Amino acid sequence: MKFLICIARYWAACTLVILAAITILSLLPLPRLPEAAPGDDKTLHLLAYAVLVFPVSLRRPKYWSWIFLSFVAYSGIIEILQPYLNRHGEWADIVANAVGLVCGLLVGTVLRRSSAAQF
Repeated sequence: MKFLICIARYWAACTLVILAAITILSLLPLPRLPEAAPGDDKTLHLLAYAVLVFPVSLRRPKYWSWIFLSFVAYSGIIEILQPYLNRHGEWADIVANAVGLVCGLLVGTVLRRSSAAQF
């Protein structure tokens, strides 16, 4: 529980660190395109963006919906840029990112509501 309180308290810093990691991992040029098993890539997208929105959903600042929409737009920009960096850019990745954002938002909301007195 202390870990969740720490995440809620430092939600902005946590979010920026996670966003930086996603950006680096998503835009780092590759020497050759990876050949992942079908579905693995989408699962990673879903998990990454669920983790990204989780601190925001724990704290739920008054402008959280703008942050959420910014993350969706940001994931689209990443996908547009990836083909220029020897990476795959797919519309399905944006869908997986959006589903991850919704999942992270739901998990954080449930945890926040179940222990509202501590956050």
